[in-house]
Amino acid sequence: MNGVLIIDKPSGLTSHDVVSRVRRILQQRSVGHLGTLDPLATGVLPLVLGNMTRLAQFYLSSEKTYEGVIRFGFATDTYDSDGEPIGGPQPVALTLEQARELTHKFLGSIEQMPPPFSAKKIQGVPAYKLARKKKEVPLKPVEVEIKEFEILNFKADRAHFRARVASGTYMRSVAHDMGKLAGCGAHLESLRRTSVAEFTIDCAHTLEALEDAVRSGEIDNVLVHPRQLLPSLPSVTATDEIVSRIRHGRPVNLPELSRARDVKVFSGQRDLIAISTRVAGTLFHPRIVLV
Repeated sequence: MNGVLIIDKPSGLTSHDVVSRVRRILQQRSVGHLGTLDPLATGVLPLVLGNMTRLAQFYLSSEKTYEGVIRFGFATDTYDSDGEPIGGPQPVALTLEQARELTHKFLGSIEQMPPPFSAKKIQGVPAYKLARKKKEVPLKPVEVEIKEFEILNFKADRAHFRARVASGTYMRSVAHDMGKLAGCGAHLESLRRTSVAEFTIDCAHTLEALEDAVRSGEIDNVLVHPRQLLPSLPSVTATDEIVSRIRHGRPVNLPELSRARDVKVFSGQRDLIAISTRVAGTLFHPRIVLV
């Protein structure tokens, strides 16, 4: 089975746990995900099935949006509510206006220190494995971009927020750093990812809904229609001759797309057969072949 499936990840499962569940449900080994979600987090987890795993390269720097809650008053070692508190509770004297003022320091391109409990590699070893063993985690700050960051409301010690960020941004680190600036500590209490690239929570399905679709033989109803993938790329419906050439890895002439760099090539309305790249004039060479 080839396709793209958007799962609404439940809290408590790792992204790999979800992949393993989907492999069992679909009885298919070739399943991958497009961007890790922490176990605590819920929401949009795009999965690629079969030959569609070859599309992963186009989603490496996908923009993401989140909604969540930052709790002020104490920090944790994981920067979220799954961790152990660092120090005792602190009084929280923030107002909504002050919380919103803090967000301004995080907008745009910033240097961010990844959480010690993260998948960042240190000499080939994930940071979280070192952190669990209480070993030093010598992480370095990385440049990330926060395009939008809005505090929706602030009650007692909790700030409800919405954010739009570039790939690689840790909202856990944002919460931790806001706590430092506020002088009372903070951590990420909850997080829900509402979109990744073109995939939104509206097109996400629970694992239970996936199981129901498989049992009823309606799996196509939960897969993303191929025409909706990579909307920034133009598409063309190819003739049988062009399809044959592409499947054999040969370049094709697509005169109607002379200005495009990459193009989606379909056979019929639903079969995405390749992403082709323009090499000269109107000549396109298959970059990846999907069937």
